[in-house]
Amino acid sequence: MNASHISQQVNLSLSAVLERIKKLEASGLIRGYTAVIDERMAGFDVHALISIRLEHPKYNAEFTRQMLNHECVMECFYITGDFDYMARISAGSTEELTSVLHFIKQISGVSLTRTYVVLDNIKQNTPILPRIK
Repeated sequence: MNASHISQQVNLSLSAVLERIKKLEASGLIRGYTAVIDERMAGFDVHALISIRLEHPKYNAEFTRQMLNHECVMECFYITGDFDYMARISAGSTEELTSVLHFIKQISGVSLTRTYVVLDNIKQNTPILPRIK
């Protein structure tokens, strides 16, 4: 939504809205702007969630470095529970997903993975609005 539309919606001048947006950016609340891409139209037809367990926390840094550098890893979360990480993978085919899984399994310290192929995404990309305290 552009600033002009926001100013009309909240009944503030355009300059006031722009100043508030700049303050939110400076504070770090707004970290950036992005386009929302349809992954399937971009050639990523296969999606999976992979739970990953490491043998020991000493492997966390290398694991993180490897995951940051792989183009099919869309998100990777450090989690609690029986596994250490949960990765969201987007691949062009089941063959590419297999390749990603082999890549993950060869990272030092990876002791167990569990892969869940996504059949459908029923909710995605809901904007986060700040909570008023």
